[in-house]
Amino acid sequence: MMKTLTIFCRVVDNYGDIGICWRIARQFAHEHDLQVQLWVDDLISFRRICPEVNTEAADQMVQNVRIRHWAHQALEFADEDISDVVIEFFACDIPPAYIPMMVQRQPQPVWINLEGLTAEDWVEGCHTLPSPHPQFPITKYFFFPGFNQRTGGLIYEPALKPARERFLLDQSDRDFLRSLGAGDDELAMFRVSLFCYPHAPVSEMLQAFAGGEREVLCFVPEGVASDAVTAFCGQALQAGDCIRQGALTLRCLPFIPQTDYDKLLWSCDLNLVRGEDSFVRAQLAGKPFLWHIYPQDNNLHHKKLKAFLQIYCPQHPLLRDMMLGWNHASVQVPDWSVLWSQLLQTFPAIQASAEDWLQQIHDSGDMCSQLLLFCSSKTGNSGQK
Repeated sequence: MMKTLTIFCRVVDNYGDIGICWRIARQFAHEHDLQVQLWVDDLISFRRICPEVNTEAADQMVQNVRIRHWAHQALEFADEDISDVVIEFFACDIPPAYIPMMVQRQPQPVWINLEGLTAEDWVEGCHTLPSPHPQFPITKYFFFPGFNQRTGGLIYEPALKPARERFLLDQSDRDFLRSLGAGDDELAMFRVSLFCYPHAPVSEMLQAFAGGEREVLCFVPEGVASDAVTAFCGQALQAGDCIRQGALTLRCLPFIPQTDYDKLLWSCDLNLVRGEDSFVRAQLAGKPFLWHIYPQDNNLHHKKLKAFLQIYCPQHPLLRDMMLGWNHASVQVPDWSVLWSQLLQTFPAIQASAEDWLQQIHDSGDMCSQLLLFCSSKTGNSGQK
């Protein structure tokens, strides 16, 4: 029976990597009653999404998860540091000393390389494939999250959907938005959350909001696309600032904890998200969204984007055009004012499709449960064949 689990996380995308690892660490601890250790190299980024984290502490307990600072590769480990399940996030190369201790432990841990999310077809053939270590008698398994039952599913808590439904049914979104500074006159506006990488066409989108026919309330976290936001506003924004131009009211927010970020996504009509973690949470919000994908060399990320668009919105070419333009993957330069007007006109149908998609991904099962089922099938059988 599996009782312990360890996750190794290197923070590359400031909040996406630790965001995912923190979500699954809590889910394994709270819903599956495992003793969880999370090794992470960047406590400062971690603290921005979880204010309880002490950036000076090398070893601490937060929300029933043991947080360990992965300060360097030359770490030494005690026997109790080796868990029943070991997850390295996105091939992050766990410390060399940890591997021989996994080999010596009986039974050997189930060693998982948790890969990044993609809708590309090849993932289904690689999901759960073994990878024997070239030097030690132990096998690592590739585990791919995904959008159907031939992959590992998406990361979500089973209680998330009913919590969202209660939140919206009770109209808790109005009180939540007031807590972020929104006035009563702003609650009737079309609500947008903005979270993207710096190279997104943010100024063009904000100009479309400002010049549109419908009033827009847009929330942007402090420091996100700061150059473009500053250029649009004529000043740098700090948390708490509010700028009004034309039909647009732009509110700058501090970074908020993950649970509040979910509430923000639920409270908005349209969510602009980035990377992997907020991308998944936007889908789980059941609201339309535009995804700004993490950039890769030679525009490999455009291929991943198009693979997702084929399964997500084939019936909405407008949404596809907007996501391609948002990622500089369009053949022609988008006219954002025209696209924004068209989106508002067709929004009810796009909203209905987002709800249908939410049900589809729930039908595929949550990733943490599926990962533990796979590990149970390999317990005691993880050595090299």
